[in-house]
Amino acid sequence: MMSSNSANTIKRMCVVGAGQMGIGIGLVAARVAKLDVQFIDSSPAQLEKGLAFLDKLLVKDVARGRCTEDERADVKSRISTVTSIGEMAGADFVVEAVSENVELKRRIFTELSEKLPLDAILATNTSSISITKIASAARRPENVIGMHFMNPVPVMKLVEIIPGLQTSKETLDTTLGLAQRMGKTTTMSQDVPGFIANRLLMPYINEAVIALQEGIATKEDIDTTMKLGTNNPMGPLTLADFIGLDTCLAIMKVLHTELGDSKYRPAVLLQKYVDAGWLGVKSGKGIYDYSSKN
Repeated sequence: MMSSNSANTIKRMCVVGAGQMGIGIGLVAARVAKLDVQFIDSSPAQLEKGLAFLDKLLVKDVARGRCTEDERADVKSRISTVTSIGEMAGADFVVEAVSENVELKRRIFTELSEKLPLDAILATNTSSISITKIASAARRPENVIGMHFMNPVPVMKLVEIIPGLQTSKETLDTTLGLAQRMGKTTTMSQDVPGFIANRLLMPYINEAVIALQEGIATKEDIDTTMKLGTNNPMGPLTLADFIGLDTCLAIMKVLHTELGDSKYRPAVLLQKYVDAGWLGVKSGKGIYDYSSKN
């Protein structure tokens, strides 16, 4: 099922987007798979912030005895940054990890496919958008695939693999092999909105926001009920804040638009939080207030 030989020839990865997801993907690629990793982000400030976050994770692991100072230095030596695709060095494998905006992703894939060798594999970390649609913007759509990592990437073991209509078997096998090199367990989904994880998770979170919106219970009681009543490690509203309310809203909009079923209509309160700039943990305020922790 897996082309380990092809996966083992991958030496260099580029990650487009230096947010929390992109940094996590690059960290695991450099530390576990021993790849050279280049981060690409148009914002120098975001690159600086992302690298600081990456080093903070490594420092914590050293303090906990999970890695040595030499291993930390080795990981950091594998990492470089640039602010545009035009500046990037060559890469065998690219993972795009920007926001859930289909036109932005398509523009990036067009630019990547013009810059990179014809045999480079282009993966998208999208959590809901059609791989087939993204792939159609690339010069070689058969080299495009979905590789949906879970957040936080260094902790979560799963990667959803999603072939598009055009994805070749070689691309699929190489991607499965690379995921294994990164220490991940894979599942495979058809190219449908939300794939497996978010097709199930996001309506659950959305319904929790609707319950809050309708005054069925307080946010604390909603979360406590689902934690202690169904043995979930985190309540749905806390989880939504951790994921990012803007991300949750974007995925619900994709599900609603693409599937056309009213059961996927985003909660009005979810839209209001995003409109207010209350995006969750990353903004200091969401359904819960995190300002005292920042």
